Amino acid sequence: MNVNSYRVLRNTVVSMLAASTVIGPVAVGRAEEAGRTMEAMEPALRAPARAVHRAVWFTRARPRVRPAMNTFKVRNKAIAFRLVARRSWSHDQFRCLDSLWTRESDWNHQAQNPSSGAYGIPQALPGSKMSGSGEDWRSNPITQIHWGLRYIKSRYGSPCGAWGHFQSSNWY
Repeated sequence: MNVNSYRVLRNTVVSMLAASTVIGPVAVGRAEEAGRTMEAMEPALRAPARAVHRAVWFTRARPRVRPAMNTFKVRNKAIAFRLVARRSWSHDQFRCLDSLWTRESDWNHQAQNPSSGAYGIPQALPGSKMSGSGEDWRSNPITQIHWGLRYIKSRYGSPCGAWGHFQSSNWY
């Protein structure tokens, strides 16, 4: 096969592919049967493609849907991230906090340990300790996060200090 015949073949294939995406493969096949060229099909290419487009792209496949992450978890993490940043703690400190509170409560502000009675995102024991940060400590994740960050700062210095203690003793 010489260079010119290869070029003609390549251009024909490219033209057929372009036409099939615009007007559908059936129309391209009919044009070839009739011996028409792409230039002769140009009026068909300019026609509205609404009905043809639907036929070309019709499928019965269902899109794959990812399960949504719990909205309270995302919201509570975002609140904590902002509060950690306000304290000028690094992103590494937030990662330690994330690991710690994921293990403790999975960021659920209504989490309650049935055996110990620990409550909320930081799993305060007893939960009523958080009332110093606000009377809405049972239902407000912001109040719980404020209290938890103050507790971590006073007891361990930083979230990574609390996470290190948790890893060695399984509590903080």
